[in-house]
Amino acid sequence: MAKTERRESFRASLEKQPHEVASMFDGVAKRYDLTNTVISGGQDRYWRWATRNALALRPGERVLDLAAGTGVSTVDLAKSGAWVVAADFSQGMLAAGRHRRVPMVAADAMALPFEDESFDAVTIAYGLRNVSDPDLALREMLRVTKPGGRLAVAEFSTPTFGPFRTLYMEYLMKALPRMARAVSSNPDAYVYLAESIRSWPTQPQLALRIEDAGWSRVQWRNLSGGVVAVHRGFKLD
Repeated sequence: MAKTERRESFRASLEKQPHEVASMFDGVAKRYDLTNTVISGGQDRYWRWATRNALALRPGERVLDLAAGTGVSTVDLAKSGAWVVAADFSQGMLAAGRHRRVPMVAADAMALPFEDESFDAVTIAYGLRNVSDPDLALREMLRVTKPGGRLAVAEFSTPTFGPFRTLYMEYLMKALPRMARAVSSNPDAYVYLAESIRSWPTQPQLALRIEDAGWSRVQWRNLSGGVVAVHRGFKLD
């Protein structure tokens, strides 16, 4: 008699201990990109385009794609002609994206392994929320950015229309985990995803934290009614 395959399921706590978060993402790596497309209704492609547009990349620029996962976002950013390196602290995610032709580096957002002023632009998509000290990570991104360089933070956020916001929060806590069970290799990780989104700062609150980390001219653009927001800032000379 054949044995039923048992999948281990694990989610990090909202304390966001680095080893817990890394292990959780190792567990979702195999089907991570498929799951993102399913639970976002295909909006993930539009969100990546909007993030790339916010950076206004030019050919030859050096770009750091932080929390890049399997490198899907890195490939998209590289369409601009810029040189883009994917960085993530989940070895499983990086391994799942090794087939993509982009440079990949294991890196902790709170202690980046790059010299000061190494990049023309830095971006982090759906990863700042998973860092135990987001303010330290924002300062690290500032450190490795050249004067005049840009930052783009794409993150799940707070819908702006009240009735839709209520429906969305219900979806996060009920429908999203059920959908993840159908396609994800670690469905309990998406319970953490829902919890972490609910506890994340609003758009104005995050803008203030980015400014407090030293970034200037911080603005944001709401996508899909505020389900996602792209915050942009600059490192002034």
